[in-house]
Amino acid sequence: MSDISLHTKQLHQQLKQDIQNSSTIYIISSFIMKTGVDVLYEALQDALANGADIKLLTGDYLYVTQPEALSKLLELEGDTIEIRLWRSNGIAFHPKTYIFKHREEGALIVGSSNMSRSAFTNGMEWNLRMQRNASFETFETAMNTFIESFYASQTTRVNAESFKIYKQEYDQFHANHANLISNWTRQEEIELTLPDMDTSEQPDYIQETSPAYETRVVPRQAQKEALEALQNTIEEEYNKAMVVMATGLGKTYMAAFLAKQFNKVLFVAHREEILLQAKKSFERILGKSGGLFYGAEKELNHDMLFASIFTLSMQEQLHRFDSDEFDLIIVDEFHHAAAKSYQNIINYFEPAFLLGLTATPERTDGQDVFALCNGNVAYEMSFIEAIQRGWLSPFTYYGVKDTVDYSDIRWLGNHYDQHELMMSQLKTEQASYIYHQWIQYKQSRTLVFCSSIQQAVFLANYFEGQGTRSIALTSETKTISRNQAINMLESRAIDIIFTVDLFNEGVDIPSVDTLLFVRPTESLVVFTQQIGRGLRHFPGKDSCVIIDLIGNYRHADTKLQVLDQNQTSKTSSARKNVVPIVPETCGIHLETDVIHLLEELRKKRSPRKERVFNDYIDVKEQLGRRPTYTEAHLNGTVNAKEYNQAFGGFFAFLKQYGELTEHETNVYQKHYAWLKKVEKEPMTKSYKMVILMYLLEKGSAEWLKPITPVEVAPYFHRFFMTKEYRKHIDFSSNNTKKLWNYDEKGVARLIATMPMEKWVGNDGLLFFDGEQFGINFSVNEADQEILHEMTEQICTYKLHVYFERKKR
Repeated sequence: MSDISLHTKQLHQQLKQDIQNSSTIYIISSFIMKTGVDVLYEALQDALANGADIKLLTGDYLYVTQPEALSKLLELEGDTIEIRLWRSNGIAFHPKTYIFKHREEGALIVGSSNMSRSAFTNGMEWNLRMQRNASFETFETAMNTFIESFYASQTTRVNAESFKIYKQEYDQFHANHANLISNWTRQEEIELTLPDMDTSEQPDYIQETSPAYETRVVPRQAQKEALEALQNTIEEEYNKAMVVMATGLGKTYMAAFLAKQFNKVLFVAHREEILLQAKKSFERILGKSGGLFYGAEKELNHDMLFASIFTLSMQEQLHRFDSDEFDLIIVDEFHHAAAKSYQNIINYFEPAFLLGLTATPERTDGQDVFALCNGNVAYEMSFIEAIQRGWLSPFTYYGVKDTVDYSDIRWLGNHYDQHELMMSQLKTEQASYIYHQWIQYKQSRTLVFCSSIQQAVFLANYFEGQGTRSIALTSETKTISRNQAINMLESRAIDIIFTVDLFNEGVDIPSVDTLLFVRPTESLVVFTQQIGRGLRHFPGKDSCVIIDLIGNYRHADTKLQVLDQNQTSKTSSARKNVVPIVPETCGIHLETDVIHLLEELRKKRSPRKERVFNDYIDVKEQLGRRPTYTEAHLNGTVNAKEYNQAFGGFFAFLKQYGELTEHETNVYQKHYAWLKKVEKEPMTKSYKMVILMYLLEKGSAEWLKPITPVEVAPYFHRFFMTKEYRKHIDFSSNNTKKLWNYDEKGVARLIATMPMEKWVGNDGLLFFDGEQFGINFSVNEADQEILHEMTEQICTYKLHVYFERKKR
């Protein structure tokens, strides 16, 4: 077969052949029809049976993708398939590409065929198939571009629950839009009214140049403190740790200093600019060259490797390395690390030490990032603390009223409808208002964070029309590089840069002294990252001015907590004053209308039970099934203790909202007292739940039988000694430290006098006679499995939260 061939008919024959011969199968199709799935279903199932890595991305543009097609795909059996849906928010989504790879062989098919029987068989289609050896660079670019799109923030995983939501949206859209052409035309007309941009000569990536540094680099104070803390944690025999350092404190250089004591180092990041900057920093500190591992660049013959998360997440690329290949692995922007792409890598490698770096450790991907490093936060320095210690510039914050009414804009679960938001923002009167607010408070160099590319271009043109030297710098900007724009801002050739998400992570502009927010805050993590862009010290810069449009959008009444110097205090969240307390060197000024708005939003906030239920539904949709207690905690945004406080427990909540089966409801009612006891049991130490977990691990029938302290002693000792953080939190007192070397009688005495005796209360649900400990009630055989599952969920949750709290 020719290296490049044209397929205008019967594409399915070639697709089936490629599927059969491939261990990696990536498909992106703008829409999918059930007929198309039917054509490839058997071939895909066979590939899964052979362990193929299958990823399929489709879109919801104009709701053409059939729910029946997604349902059929969900029937495919195998652990190595993942289906994701691109949430287009009305923006056109038209790709059709099929990528196949096996070892050094591969093929790329790009053309007009979506996944439908007509497109695969007799339809008028043009598709070009290129074998990998025809252009390795093109093939590798396609692979990497697919992975970046597949895991983009606009995508959601297709599962049983997200499928239900899509089907509802699909049915509603088709009921309300009989004439799809008119809707399409309207959207295209909107985009055509926006200013055009030159799209020629765009590089694949933008490489920043490093500023001139002094010849000899020595650790700064924050870096010294972090390095000392890491050294201590290594000496304590931890093999994982996280360092939380605010933007501007030099996390990358700190990691490079740490790397001096390791032979082979892997640095992982999700953006190429970060990799390029890190490579230069490490080479400067360690005095040797490193290699890049992303896209078409695979420089393996180096002791320092700087790898793209997207490239490494490909199963074939990951397995080019032995699991113990690296002594030190550094994962940058670690708050992303709960995503599946990171998890595959973290779970595969077995380094001597894993270091996670982040400025914002809060959950962003549905899991607790602290758990990924065994809860070991070696060092933590927020930007507020750094300002207080003089390491970052102070700020003056101006909260001004946003004129957009966000109550009229549809909320899509975690963000506003992009099209509706854009139409509310692209108004001349809105631009004029923003301009005059900026003129009133600005300093010399401004960075503006916008909601969309269209808004950035619109505002840049308006400001330019007022005589302000402005540029819009977005992922679609082709005429100027990011580095050129930064240099122009620093030299005062321009006054202001309008951008969307380019400067959230990894790129520094120390000279910026004014930040302007013209977008609703949808993520406190992103808001914190963006604030960090203006806090670096720079000659002639005394402070950073923050101008923030605050409207009636979600999170408006909670966003200011990131500025509060008491944000880690237990009492700060209970304060009713909407104005946060900022460091002495900083200032905060809220317009009277803004204060009234925030107070009103706080009053109108959903009642607690409604908030908990909505959060639970979000988690259920994300997972595609009813979450466990621990999953609700890790994936949710509300504090999971509210299940207990508002409902009396997680299963009480499930019962109230009809989430239990009839049998589960009966078991819950029969054994309410027991489940309530486990839920409410106080924990000054973890010992009680460890004993209960030992019982539960015996199985749904055996856990009801009594145990002795001597019997449980080996398990109890092993539980604490195999995890360093457990040992140091709950097994290092004067009485227990002497038991680090296993002493059966000593451990048994500890178990008898502490957890077993203290478990027994006046309710008669448990007994301990000095020899035996166990459950003091009977359970019908038909109910045993359900009660065991409920008890185990509560026990697992309580153990997790206990150590999560203690580890902080």
